Amino acid sequence: MSLKLKDINKLVGQDVHLKDINLEFESSSRYVILGRTLAGKTSLLRIMAGLDRPTTGTITADGVDVTGVSVRKRSIAMVYQQFINYPSQTIYENIASPLKIQGLKKAEIRAKVMEAASMLHIEHLLDRLPAELSGGQQQRTAIARALVKDVDLLLLDEPLVNLDYKLREELRDELQKIFIERDSVVVYTTTEPTEALMLGGNVIVMHEGRILQIGETADVYQNPATTQVAEVFSDPPINFMHGAIAVGKVTMDSGFGFEATARMNDLGPGEYTFGIRSNQLSISSDNDENARLTGTVALSEINGSETFIHFKHDDETIVVQDDGVHMHEVGTEVHVYVHPSNFYVFNKAGELLISPHND
Repeated sequence: MSLKLKDINKLVGQDVHLKDINLEFESSSRYVILGRTLAGKTSLLRIMAGLDRPTTGTITADGVDVTGVSVRKRSIAMVYQQFINYPSQTIYENIASPLKIQGLKKAEIRAKVMEAASMLHIEHLLDRLPAELSGGQQQRTAIARALVKDVDLLLLDEPLVNLDYKLREELRDELQKIFIERDSVVVYTTTEPTEALMLGGNVIVMHEGRILQIGETADVYQNPATTQVAEVFSDPPINFMHGAIAVGKVTMDSGFGFEATARMNDLGPGEYTFGIRSNQLSISSDNDENARLTGTVALSEINGSETFIHFKHDDETIVVQDDGVHMHEVGTEVHVYVHPSNFYVFNKAGELLISPHND
């Protein structure tokens, strides 16, 4: 199946929910829509599913215009943030419900239900009611009901957002394997850059109803086209500093400076925005070429096996990712090191000029 969205716009009153959306999807491919809350992700999925109609624009499936075709007449399944199950039906009956509507024979229904339940490790729960299950098990049931239909288009709208961390990790790994095996278009939305990277495939970065960048997930992460993409596709947030290149030297507005790399010198004198991801900053240095920033600790967060240090440098707050669990008292002085070649460089318009991942 191929799905094409052409010049899609969605207005609700005077509010623009989607603006100038042009996308193409192909079978056996995974697409992750990444964007913050209110970026337009759910609005886009609902239009793709046929639950809503665009204000303008067309949707074609295998070359056929399906813009006004009801979701019931299309080969589509959708999983929502809030798991939706029939409370009076057993888990088996919940998963089997779309197959019964299709009129399949009992033996075929049972085979498909057992296969989907086995993939999601809920085969031992089939005789229970939804109220007897945990949130994670109920979401597995909702996902199984979508998978069992074997549709051309599978849409998942932040399906793991309401689950705890351990369940999200477990289900994310299972879903990735399932997606790879499916001969359909799979579209998954998330607000989390880490989740987008883990799922891989292709990413569509959205902000305020517009598409900012499309491409292979790892490539977009490494080469964000603009500062806006870099902000959306960074967790913790990417650090930005404003400065200038002149006579072979970079000097930030804060006074921090270092020798410009050859690629930076090639840009010529002028003002630029410099971006550095937190994992490229360190509180220790084993390289004489590293530049050093000095500041004071404003906040220290321990997250699993990593510590995120927020430190004040001049009037800017910089976040550094420190491997391991470390205690840093608020107000203490810290030295943070960075190699000049790890900076992204953007022009005044916020467009990417230099990525540390491209020569």
